[in-house]
Amino acid sequence: MSKELSKEELDERIAILKRFRKLLEQQRNKFQEYLLVLESQEGKIEMEDGDSIAAHTELENQIVKNLASLQKVIVPMQGMYNAIMPGVPARDNASVEQLQLDLANLQKQVLAQNERNRTLLQSQMGKIKNQLGNMNLMNPYRGRSSVYAEKQAVGSVIEYNA
Repeated sequence: MSKELSKEELDERIAILKRFRKLLEQQRNKFQEYLLVLESQEGKIEMEDGDSIAAHTELENQIVKNLASLQKVIVPMQGMYNAIMPGVPARDNASVEQLQLDLANLQKQVLAQNERNRTLLQSQMGKIKNQLGNMNLMNPYRGRSSVYAEKQAVGSVIEYNA
């Protein structure tokens, strides 16, 4: 028992499909941008370039905020899409499914790159802590209460000639 769709219902479903596809494409582009930032950040971590790491982190935070706001729109659109899916032509549905697969793969790549960066950053922080610890051990004034606390020969008699 198949229900014939009216022209308005079909147009509405196509509009929802197009909007959903456009949102998924935007999300895919943001994930690709995020992945590029993470890959670039990896190089900056290896070079121990603190200023660039801070700039990349700020850019990363902006991208994550954009992704979060985009996700707030995609979730209801996906619900609408799932509700109309039986009336969507198979070729249009395939493009949305491919976009969703691309997004899932990009998300995996982003998570893997993020983990590599986190591990590398922790390693670099460990090296810096060791360097600071070694500098402290090599400090000649370590353990003294004052730089002037060394025992030097000091005069005890003052000679006065008038």
